[in-house]
Amino acid sequence: MLRLFSLIVPAFCLLAGFATSGFAKDQPNIIYFLADDLGWTDVGWHGSEIRTPNLDKLANGGAKLEQFYVLPVCSPTRAALMTGRYPIRHGLQVSVVRPWAQYGLPLEERTLPQALKEAGYTTHISGKWHLGHFLPDYLPTRRGFDTQYGHYNGALDYFTHDRDGGHDWHRNDKDSRDEGYTTILIGNEAVRVVEQAQPGKPFFLYVPFNAPHSPLQAPDEYLKRHAHLADRKRQAFAAMVECLDEQVGRVVAALEKRGLVKDTLILFSSDNGGPLGLGATNGSLRAQKGTLYEGGTRVCAFANWAGRIKAGTVVNEPLHIVDWFPTLVKLTGAPAAQKTPLDGLDIWPVITAGKPSPHEDILINATPGSGAIRMGEWKLVLNGRIDANDLQNAGPPNAEAKAAPKKKKAQEKAAGVAVELFKLADDPYERNNLAGQHPEVVQQLREKIEAYQKAAVPPKAGNQPANYKAPRVWGE
Repeated sequence: MLRLFSLIVPAFCLLAGFATSGFAKDQPNIIYFLADDLGWTDVGWHGSEIRTPNLDKLANGGAKLEQFYVLPVCSPTRAALMTGRYPIRHGLQVSVVRPWAQYGLPLEERTLPQALKEAGYTTHISGKWHLGHFLPDYLPTRRGFDTQYGHYNGALDYFTHDRDGGHDWHRNDKDSRDEGYTTILIGNEAVRVVEQAQPGKPFFLYVPFNAPHSPLQAPDEYLKRHAHLADRKRQAFAAMVECLDEQVGRVVAALEKRGLVKDTLILFSSDNGGPLGLGATNGSLRAQKGTLYEGGTRVCAFANWAGRIKAGTVVNEPLHIVDWFPTLVKLTGAPAAQKTPLDGLDIWPVITAGKPSPHEDILINATPGSGAIRMGEWKLVLNGRIDANDLQNAGPPNAEAKAAPKKKKAQEKAAGVAVELFKLADDPYERNNLAGQHPEVVQQLREKIEAYQKAAVPPKAGNQPANYKAPRVWGE
């Protein structure tokens, strides 16, 4: 039976009982590879035509997390990973941190690298930050990372490293003029961290690639490998994914050279579902990036630790990216006590011992006007975003949906809320809306979403200023 936890003050009290010793002699190095906009069927183990042999080997050699949830877009997902808390706690639940934003991940939040440093780890980021850069205190080296390499914004040029005409490439939060394709540069730095890791000193290496996010750009040598693809967006996207996969392989090779594979926990996921109009594919999952449906929020993910996670493991329990914070805190023996309560829960027994998900419910997201939540096999979506691709994937209305009570539909229409209820065990592609047949489940889940909405920090957002002009160098 799933354990019950409070909605408003989630699971913090449980963390106080976690042992802060006992792992010190066996602390793993931790590497988290985060892809940007990778679709569900854009990896080999999900049947993609794109070659991802290095990712496939890691996924097959560890645990595939087949019901792993993130947020619909990237900054909220990164905030959830860094804090173990849903983005509604940060005010980051609505959108990404824009280049002109005068906010970021709140400074009172304890970040994952800060927690791991307390356990004796060195901490490193190579890649995309996207959690605020408008003041120095929001930059990675002020948020727990010993070393930083990469960029602050999304959607920068892969070759010039510019965003809106401002330079966005940095080493240790200082302007860097390194030349090259960003994915390869990120890989170079990740390899360097492994090669120079101190013997006997565990490290946390966070590698958030900006690939395969737009702009769709790749070196010619990678584009030529996919010249057979008629769709030019898919061609570039495939080239970008293959380059990312090669960088993962280079990092693993560096671990092997130093004899560190058995001492390293390797994690991987995408930050959101794939954008279908920009080269990505999500298979039969409904919709895409930016939506509350499975195609926007359930992503390819795995965990690999040779000798500790059994090869060939497949986890079909629902998990969320917020879970890695408490899981890694416990695994490394980092202090568990902190000022802000966590939403994430320890999922190590799920991955290594086949235990059920510790969640009573998983919040997909909650904004003032929409939301989605999963509880067991049920998923409720309020005011889900609908687009042409979504309608195409959803298929024609079924008989049950047509038979839904007219009174219920009229009430929801009058209230301005589109209500969809899916039983994912029977309908993983979210084609059959059962809201009319199970009003008691709808009511239960709506109350949960509404409680999250009431507990949420107001969303931080802002339009582009009329006099907006990118600085010469972002972050300065």
